Amino acid sequence: MRELAVLSFVTLDGVMQSPSMPEEDPSGGFMQGGWAAPYWEGVMPHVEHVAMSEPYDILFGRKTYDIFAGHWPNAPRSDLGDRLNAARKHVATSQTQSLGWENSHVLNDDVAKAVQELKNEGGPLLQVHGSSALIQTLQAHDLIDEFRIWTFPVVVGEGKRLFEGTASPCTYALARAEALENGVTHNCFRRA
Repeated sequence: MRELAVLSFVTLDGVMQSPSMPEEDPSGGFMQGGWAAPYWEGVMPHVEHVAMSEPYDILFGRKTYDIFAGHWPNAPRSDLGDRLNAARKHVATSQTQSLGWENSHVLNDDVAKAVQELKNEGGPLLQVHGSSALIQTLQAHDLIDEFRIWTFPVVVGEGKRLFEGTASPCTYALARAEALENGVTHNCFRRA
């Protein structure tokens, strides 16, 4: 059985919405998009090294999938881009339009059941990138084995949070903690 890890960028106050750019996810009137961008230069090499250098499959919600699919297939070649493009991508979506990014597949309507089946079939680590609504579903069904959280020294107030109150009570153990030079911290919590 393979494991599932959530990779998330959050503010000090727990917001994960729109870290890269203002137009990424303005839903709910969120006006603080792009809060992580000033830190990317010091963070992304770390993310690639500690979380994305080994083989993985990806679980996406539709909004995050569309953001990634709009960039990575056309981005200049890089090791990270090659890995993302080659990875098997599973998308939780009710939209009927096709998924154009190579190796992309729609999860069936019962997302929790589909993810449990993916975990049972074996293979590389399943990673969730962004996808706040999908994370809430996975938390509610106790399907997350590990959280890899990069916390940015920023407070934005309102916005979508990593933990919105739907998580099942459970315990995680700190497996890794690092402070990056730019003030961002990385903590990896594994299911105890």
